Amino acid sequence: MKQLITLTFFLLTFTGFAQKPCEYSANVSDSIGTYKITNEYLISEKNFGGNSSYVFFSLAQTDGLPTLNLQLIQKSKDFIKANCFDKNSRVFLQLQNGKVVTLMHINQENCGTLIHDSGIDNRVNTGIFMFMKDNYEELKKSPVTMMRIKYLTDTEDYIVKSELKSEMNSKVYNPDTYFIQNIRCVE
Repeated sequence: MKQLITLTFFLLTFTGFAQKPCEYSANVSDSIGTYKITNEYLISEKNFGGNSSYVFFSLAQTDGLPTLNLQLIQKSKDFIKANCFDKNSRVFLQLQNGKVVTLMHINQENCGTLIHDSGIDNRVNTGIFMFMKDNYEELKKSPVTMMRIKYLTDTEDYIVKSELKSEMNSKVYNPDTYFIQNIRCVE
């Protein structure tokens, strides 16, 4: 009887720590190549004084090359300043172990799209960032504590929380372990 209880406990513990399967919004292979991208994941949410800002990550793999897709969505009744991505834009990720991982933007300028909707302005900006070979492995080992986004003319810092309950959809996210949980999906 003791063995049965021990075995049951072991199996329940093992399944509890198993990684969840990768979920993709696109997974295509054809004669041109392969492309897969994970679902978008909320990394940061700011709501203050009628202004809202959301940062989403998704990981993509194009013909074996992993990239980070960063989407910034801003909503406001006031004018929204454009933060543009260019070839010099970067995403810096401060890890809990003290290391900093740098991701480089692809060579494509993008200032996003401004959408007017019932007196509210919405700006959507997407950037594609490449991992650097020398620090890619660090993202698998240590949680992210801070993120800095360097735009064409501005820099913005974000504290990356271990748990984020979204006001937008009431879901709970764990942005600090995003890479630990998902980078395997694009390897």
